[in-house]
Amino acid sequence: MKQAKITVAGAGNVGATAAFIAADKGLGDVVLLDIVEGLSEGKALDMAQAKGVYASSGRVVGTRDWEAAAGSDVVILTSGLARRPGMSRDDLLAKNAQIIKSVTEQVVRTSPEAMIIVVSNPLDVMTYVAAKVSGFEKRRVMGMAGVLDAARFACFIAEELGVFVGDVSGVLMGGHGDDMVPLPRYTTVSGVPLTELMTADRIEALVERTRKGGIEIVNLLGTSAYYAPAAGAVKMAEAMLKDTRQVMSCCVYCDGVYGIKGEFVGVPAMLGVDGVEKVVELKLTAQEQAMFDASAAHVRELTEKVDAMM
Repeated sequence: MKQAKITVAGAGNVGATAAFIAADKGLGDVVLLDIVEGLSEGKALDMAQAKGVYASSGRVVGTRDWEAAAGSDVVILTSGLARRPGMSRDDLLAKNAQIIKSVTEQVVRTSPEAMIIVVSNPLDVMTYVAAKVSGFEKRRVMGMAGVLDAARFACFIAEELGVFVGDVSGVLMGGHGDDMVPLPRYTTVSGVPLTELMTADRIEALVERTRKGGIEIVNLLGTSAYYAPAAGAVKMAEAMLKDTRQVMSCCVYCDGVYGIKGEFVGVPAMLGVDGVEKVVELKLTAQEQAMFDASAAHVRELTEKVDAMM
């Protein structure tokens, strides 16, 4: 059986962590790629040596050469500037669009059959850029956002209720930002709706903390989060490599669902060997739909801006 190959573009905090998780889980051969001399090589060597402690299959290679990424099954794009205190995700738009364009061109050249998972911010728009530049089938390009947001929501819920975080299943939609749309009605703890376990005001407090989850970490660390975003990207890669057909919230191409036509935005989607195999369309209340529409409109506004830049 052919060994899977995962390339992570960008050996910063998110990229290196994603590479390490993928290698530790034995998902396949891992290529960590960065333009900074010695950065990816050193981190990959350290990861390879860690396999001597917790053994798993697959090699870990660090490189600056895109030829080493040739034939990848999944490419995770983490390249770009990280958010700093006082900087919104929108501030990153112009610079990161050019970076993602350049990296995506290399993916097309070296791994034309790959699935692309975008992690760079502003997430939804960078996913659009990768799809536009690559020309890949839309099912093969997606963004990691909802997995992270749902994980944050689940973490806060578990802490509040004193339950095992693995029993919490959160659902979020919309753009990855302050106007994301958590759905408490569809969020459960061991199958029990959150609305049956927590008061409306406490739910709203956790929803608001989830929306601000990224900047909370930025203000503490001075840079963006990386453990949870990296774990989210690897979870998506694993679903496709192992064909689990798992449903998770992520940024995917919507062609008519939820009233969205021809745009990338966060929705529940089934991931499998063919990439995005299905978008799950939930029944939203009028208020939820209005919130989703507003979030999607903001993504559309940024997409139009980046189109003008490119």
